Amino acid sequence: MVSCVNSSFTFILLFDRVREDFQKKIIPIGSELMHPNLAINPEDTERLLACINIVFHCAATVRFDEPLKHALQLNVVATQQLLTLARQMQKLEAFIHISTAYANCNRNHVEEVIYPPPVEPKKLIDSLEWMDDSMIQDITPKLIGDRPNTYTYTKALAEYVVQQESGDLNIAIIRPSIVGASWQEPFPGWIDNFNGPSGLFIAAGKGILRTMRATNDAVADLIPVDVVVNLTLAAGWYTATHRPKAALIYNCTTGGVNPFHWGEIEYHVISTFKRNPLDQAFRRPNANITSNYLINQYWITVSHKAPALVYDLYLRLTGQKPRMMKIFNRLHKSMMLLEYFSSKSWQWSTDNMNMLMGQLSLEDKRGFNFDVRQLHWPEYIENYCIGTKKYVLNEDMSGLPAARQHLKKLRNIRFAFNTILLVVIWRVFIARSQMARHIWYFVKVTVSPPLPQVCQPATNRRPWQQHTTFL
Repeated sequence: MVSCVNSSFTFILLFDRVREDFQKKIIPIGSELMHPNLAINPEDTERLLACINIVFHCAATVRFDEPLKHALQLNVVATQQLLTLARQMQKLEAFIHISTAYANCNRNHVEEVIYPPPVEPKKLIDSLEWMDDSMIQDITPKLIGDRPNTYTYTKALAEYVVQQESGDLNIAIIRPSIVGASWQEPFPGWIDNFNGPSGLFIAAGKGILRTMRATNDAVADLIPVDVVVNLTLAAGWYTATHRPKAALIYNCTTGGVNPFHWGEIEYHVISTFKRNPLDQAFRRPNANITSNYLINQYWITVSHKAPALVYDLYLRLTGQKPRMMKIFNRLHKSMMLLEYFSSKSWQWSTDNMNMLMGQLSLEDKRGFNFDVRQLHWPEYIENYCIGTKKYVLNEDMSGLPAARQHLKKLRNIRFAFNTILLVVIWRVFIARSQMARHIWYFVKVTVSPPLPQVCQPATNRRPWQQHTTFL
């Protein structure tokens, strides 16, 4: 097992339940996907060939904007090398490859099958060997075609490589959708990185993200990380014990059985961060989702770039290094990469996933739960947001009262600013404009008609005795 952990605190917390037996059960082996034979030393190679029963291949680059040659090396060539090693393993019973549900995102309905590749992987690898980086960059858009990025493109090629070069191995492919925080294990809401929607949630909680281009009714196909792990382990067991004649593909998604939409996510994320605010928020959480490009660009200018420029000016004047514009530029880049997935919905076949669930005993169903029909989305999103606060930002929950007080302060500042702005607009533009006064008078007259008149009867009264009373 090769593991990479960013924080020793997170490592201890995550593996707390197996800490005592950790060294007995897990032997780390160094490897480098960019090197020949994965850079595994001879002693470790002999150990792997002699004792491994199941290979779970989940190493890959998940960057959407990875240069094609680099993504091809990590996601396709490295898979080829691992398959070569796996075919030599004396006790191997199953090879489980982790792909992505979006490997075939150019299709509206994705079946649990391996589709023909957009190009023969070997021909592409050989062709890119003699090209320089600038040439590869120029031809990349034409190569990936109707796929949105090099990640989905190379993962599709990797699936075909697994099918063609597995030999006599018993193989299965797991296709998760957008992997998010844990649902139940090791505890609700655990997450340790900014990948996927986590970074956007944090940006919204900090008040940095105010607009996002997405379709409110599009399905946000999030899948908890522990669901993916449980399904992967169960697939390893089934593949090793039942030895299916053909490779089984598992679409590990939620959209087909328990859909949740981007508009609903936006509501629950903002609500959660208002109740459980992040420390030292830039602004109060308040985000707007729109599918209209022009409206989105307007709000980016008004709610992102303008405040960033003002804040950076303040930092310069106080002798500090400006940073907000750089933060917003990185945020906009991330949002552009996600727009493709937040603006569309897909249909996924999940027959194999349902079949596997039916093969488990009641005890295994509890221990390796991947039945996403039981997932309660509002509770999950709340735990997810709190998880980003606790495990990604390492913020102490005891600081919530101070964070709530900070949000109140930001609210008062906003009200004061809006009031001053309205007064300035009135004094400078409206009060001094003859046309504006005429328009204002017209609106008053139109909206507020004259009050009703109540008059005394004129019968038997002298002209000078007649008068009108206004109520």
